[in-house]
Amino acid sequence: MKTLLTLLYQASPVSEEELVSKADSAKLALQQFTEQLTSDPSTALQSLGRTALQFGLKVLAALAIYIVGAWIIKRIKKGLRKMFERRKTDRAMASFISSFVSIALTVVLIIVVIGALGINTTSLAALLAAGGVAIGMALSGTMQNFAGGLMIMAFKPFKAGDFIEAQGYSGVVNEVTIVGTHLTTTDNRNVILPNGALSNGTIVNYNHYPMRRVDIPVSVEYGTDAAACKAKLLEIVKEDGRILDGSIPGAADPLVAVQKLADSSVDFLVRIWVKGPDYWSVQFDLNERIYTELPQAGFNFPFPQMDVHVHQAGN
Repeated sequence: MKTLLTLLYQASPVSEEELVSKADSAKLALQQFTEQLTSDPSTALQSLGRTALQFGLKVLAALAIYIVGAWIIKRIKKGLRKMFERRKTDRAMASFISSFVSIALTVVLIIVVIGALGINTTSLAALLAAGGVAIGMALSGTMQNFAGGLMIMAFKPFKAGDFIEAQGYSGVVNEVTIVGTHLTTTDNRNVILPNGALSNGTIVNYNHYPMRRVDIPVSVEYGTDAAACKAKLLEIVKEDGRILDGSIPGAADPLVAVQKLADSSVDFLVRIWVKGPDYWSVQFDLNERIYTELPQAGFNFPFPQMDVHVHQAGN
């Protein structure tokens, strides 16, 4: 607190002598009013009434300015939203700009309202600047988040509607405000990630490319005919019309190969390419078909096995 007061005092355009002078003037005016009230109550009360009326008019004017200004800010936000919708601007950028414009205009409105009350806005602006420095030092994390939001808007590592993974959370991006990015997780939770940490950390964007690769491991028991098992897996894969082939740029033909000879199983790998929105549905459907159809075709899934050899010791 002492540091904050020191910064405000050093940045203030009013010197100590001026402050003392104004305090003495106020004290003198109060004494004069008291003397006048004692000697001529009628004139003193009339003067007080005029002063109160003038101040009341200023308050009413300031209130009117605030109401009209708040209405204008609301209309500007609505106009910005319509413009962004008409131009199909990314929702993340639209929410960030709307939030920034709303806060900036509100600060300007407050300064105008204070000026309408007769307060010297020049001194107020300098005081706000000094306060901004002090508050900025105290809220360095918030300023970092604001700068991080600008970086996100500039480089666009994701857009609204993308499914991302960052800072230990994953979900769909809803909006980006001046300090945080809002995600909706798969279990319908709202998570707000600070823009500063988000812009400096690792971001995995699952919707950046239109296609994704699906890898499905399949384990069968030892003694299985590898060629026949591969043929059956390829048959299952090619019957799904959502799976892409090498004729699509960036994709490849479905692949089935022996990946590993494990302790208790022969592990096959099914590798396919699908469109991004089909990733989970294709993976779930193929897992179910493989589990159902492989045993019907004579290919059995393994269980953990251990060979135990008993040797009889000599007498």
